[in-house]
Parts: sequence; structure tokens; C-alpha cells
Amino acid sequence: MTTGSTDARSTAEIAEHRHSPAARNRGRWHRWRWLRHEWTLAVLGGLLLAMVLTWPTMRHPASTVPGDLGDPTLQAWQVAWAGHALLSDPSGLWHSNTFFPEKYTFAYSDTLLGYAPAGMLGSGFEAALVRYNLLYVLAHALAFVGAYALVRQLGAGRWGGAVAGVAWAFAPWRLAHAGHLNILSSGGIALSLAMLARGHGWSLRHGYRPERRRPGWALAGWLVAAWQVTLGFGIGLPLVYFLLAAVLVAAGGYGWSWWRRGERPPFGRRLLVADLAGGLVFGAVTLLLGLVYLRVVDLNPQAERTLDWTVMFSPPLIGFVTAPADSWLWGDAHAAARQQLSWPPEMALLPGMALLGLAGAGLFVSVYPARHRIALGLGVLGTVLLGLGATLGGDGDPGYLTLSRHLPGWDALRTPGRMMHWTSLLLAVLAAGLVTVFAESVRRSPARAWARIVAPAVLLVPLALVTLEGVNRTPHPVVPRPPAALRTAAEPVLVLPAGGVGDLVYMLWTTDGFPRVTNGLAGFEPASQAQTRAAVASFPDPGSVAYLRGIGVRSVVALPGQAAGTPWEGIATRPVEGLGITREELDGVLVYHL
Repeated sequence: MTTGSTDARSTAEIAEHRHSPAARNRGRWHRWRWLRHEWTLAVLGGLLLAMVLTWPTMRHPASTVPGDLGDPTLQAWQVAWAGHALLSDPSGLWHSNTFFPEKYTFAYSDTLLGYAPAGMLGSGFEAALVRYNLLYVLAHALAFVGAYALVRQLGAGRWGGAVAGVAWAFAPWRLAHAGHLNILSSGGIALSLAMLARGHGWSLRHGYRPERRRPGWALAGWLVAAWQVTLGFGIGLPLVYFLLAAVLVAAGGYGWSWWRRGERPPFGRRLLVADLAGGLVFGAVTLLLGLVYLRVVDLNPQAERTLDWTVMFSPPLIGFVTAPADSWLWGDAHAAARQQLSWPPEMALLPGMALLGLAGAGLFVSVYPARHRIALGLGVLGTVLLGLGATLGGDGDPGYLTLSRHLPGWDALRTPGRMMHWTSLLLAVLAAGLVTVFAESVRRSPARAWARIVAPAVLLVPLALVTLEGVNRTPHPVVPRPPAALRTAAEPVLVLPAGGVGDLVYMLWTTDGFPRVTNGLAGFEPASQAQTRAAVASFPDPGSVAYLRGIGVRSVVALPGQAAGTPWEGIATRPVEGLGITREELDGVLVYHL
């Protein structure tokens, strides 16, 4: 009886303890413990850094874009079109509402198709701008998280990961591409490599550890790599060939180890299945997208890039230590050096002075084994030589142009300097190894009061330096709003003046309902574009009206205020009598109903 009473009291005491205020506080703390998790902090830190270092992108996200009114307006339209098409008519995805009456017009440029889910959120002109600016910020955040995850998997510490993440995601050379979301969207490269390395239990610091294999991570790595390819072949195709080479090297190494040891190294059926399934998805996505682009070339032979483009965009060696004009820290200081570059937006390729210094020291002092540091150094050298393009040896062969002649699709990569994605990533890995050595030595040092205060401040120095080099002074122009008259015009529509960068703004205007328009601008021009501009140079007259009716155009929207210096200057004074068309004016914009 006494024992039962004691048990009852104990049970009651336990229950009371569980419901005490202290216990409830501990329970709440455990529920929110995830907020202090390393990866939560990494993601939140990446978002905060991206918001700050891309500022003022999010100051007026519904009316401005970073860079200029060229490619950003095109890419805002691309994301919007992808989401709209997949929701309304997936079979018509590749046949966009622009370049009417051409087909496969969505594939005239890198499509950013992987951002289609974002394109499904919201509709209209302002939504397209807000969506683009959010993606611009998130692309930088993902690049930080991807580089952080990669160097952490390769064996670097948290401080090394932070330095590598900032140095890669906000490198000065990226500022030259403020208007190229397809180029800035490279976070999937580093993230997929991190996942694949984790899935296979491999790191630079510790080598292959079979007990750390994670098939799910390997599969996720292949899927992220496939998603990266959907953002465009411009930076996706080098990833395809890198992964292909990595698979061949890994398979060769596995076979060599098997032969040398006389027994099969551990790998695992589940990991093999994950690699086969993920590789199949990755290969299928790459192949299907490639077939679409090949179809575009079949229909438009002029779309095929010649090596003359590669020669034109090949940077001199000085470009690799020259910052773009949008760099707050180095822009003015490097103005004279940029004058030596024939095309600074593609040739100002500074990865960061601090990063170069840290990576150089990381070749000699690092947590990575010497053989891996040598491999990383050779990788940096190799990617720099490829990035020189035709500048290397006077003709780039052997080099970048060799790949253009022999690797399928490489000839379309006309800008060798974009190999800086890989150069700066390798430099970031080297820098992380150095920073990790210092951070670990500080952690092992005697815990004196002054050391606990000074050590974090010293560790902040390399992080502060690479962050400072990422500060921008990128312009954020206001995007012209679509005229109300465009909504009153029956599609298909021709907007005048036609041709040039203005067509990119017109494409963005069509996000209000996506009416079909003959206007459009891409990396090449379909034959019908020049024919249409020539035929309507004297619009409105009998010949131009007949031509437009013949190709199916029902309305013409003319912007007299933008027609100065074009064939349509003074269009408002041209008569329409006897042409069988009507004209109305709305807020200074003319609408011709054919």
C-alpha cells in the first residue's frame, strides 16, 4: 500500500513538473530551436545579404528594374509568359505571343523556364516587374547558399562557408551582368554539386567516406542540376559537360580502385539507383531543351552562331583584374583599364581582389590535402585559359574555340568570359580552406578573455573585405508603363516604332493579357521581322495596310512621342482616308483598326 501511494505521488509530481512554467518555457524553446540551426541561419543570412547588396532593387519593385531597359524587360516577360502558358495552354509554351506569326519564339533566347512557377503568381505589368525584382534578389541569395553548402560539404568551416558564399554570390564581375538574370542565376550549380558530393559521401578534406553516403541527396543534386539547365544553356551547358566529365572520372577511379585492391569498393544499390534515376532526368531535360533550340535553328538558319562572335567577345588578360563600372569600390579606379576592353560588359571579369589574395594564400595553407589544392589551382588556371577565348595563343585553339568546334552546343556560347562562374567558384573553395584553418586555430587557442573578443573580430576581416567588394552602384531605371490604348487594340497587333530595344519594352507591356504582337527582339532576328519593318515604313498607305492584313495583323498601335528619327516620325499627320481603316487617339497614342 505504501509503495502504491509513493508511485501515485511520483506520478503527480511528474505531471505537475511537466505543466510548470519552466517546463512550458523549455518546450517552447525546443519548438523554436530550428531558428538557431546552421542552415536556417545560412538561408536567412543569404536573404538579408541579397536584400542589402542588391539595394535599391526592392525600393520600387513595381516600377524599376536593375541595370537597364533591355534584357531585364525581356526576362520579366519571359518569366511571365512561361507561367501564363503553363497555366492556360502548356502545348503552346514554345509559341509565344511575340514575333507573330513565327513559331518557337519563346526559344529565341535563354528562356528562364525554371522560374515558370513564379510566373504563375500574379498577372499583369506590375506583377511581372515585382516578380522579376524578387527573382533578382533571390538569385543572389541562392548563389550564397549554394556556395556556402558546397564548401561546407567539401570540408570548410562556417566562417569559410560565409566568406565563400559572399565572394561567389556578390563578386564584382557579376555587377556587369545586373541586366542578365539568366547569368546571375547560377546558384543551382554550386547547390547541385554540394548535394551530389553529400550524397556520395565525398569531400575534399576527407575524401570518400562510404558510411556517409546519402542516396536521397544524390537524387536531389541531379534534380537541382536539371532545374539549373532549364534556366538557360548559357551557363547550364558547361555544367552538363562538367557533370559528364565528373561521372567518367569517378567511374574510372572506381574501376582503378577495384582493380588495385582486388575487391569492389562500397557503393550501394540504392545510391546507384538514385544516380541512374537522377541522371536520366537530368539527361532527358537537357536533351528535350536542346531539341527545341535545334528546331529554332532549323527554322531560322541565321540563328546559328559563328565563331566570329566568340572572337569578338574574347577578353584580354587584363579583363580578369578589371572591375565593371557598377562596382562601388573599384568602378572609378578601374575606368582606365576598362577603356582597353572592346566590350566591358563581357570583359570586366574581376572576381575580387580580396578573393584572389585569400585563394592564393589558400594554395599553401588550407584544411584540404595538398593534392586537392593543386587540383583546385589547376582548375583555376584551366578556366582562366578557357575564359580568354580567342585571345589565348591568338586563336583560342587549343582552348575555348576547340570546344566550340567539337562539343555539341558549345559554339552557341559566344562569351568565353562567363567561364568566370567556375573560376570564381574554385577561388572561393580555396579561400574557404584558408579561412577555416585560421578559424580552427582560434577555436583551439587558450580561452583567454581578450582572445574571445579579438578572434571573432579578426575573422570578420576577410568576410568584410569580400562583402565590401560586392557593393553596387547599379542604375535602376523606371520602366515605361503600357499605354491604355494597347488594351483597346484587337490582336494581333503591331506597335510602332518597331525595331530596337523598344521592342523589349513592348514585349513586357503584353503581360497585360498577352495579346499577340509582331514585335520582338532576341539574339537573332527572324526574316519576317526585317520584311515587316520594310513593308510598314510608310504606314499608313495602301501597300503597308495590304501587307499587314496579309499576315493577319488586325491593329496598329503608334506612339508618336517615340517616333522621332524613325520612319514613322510624323505618323499622326499621315492621312487614312480611302484605306479602309479607322484611327482613334487615346492619351496621345494612335490606334489603327485594320
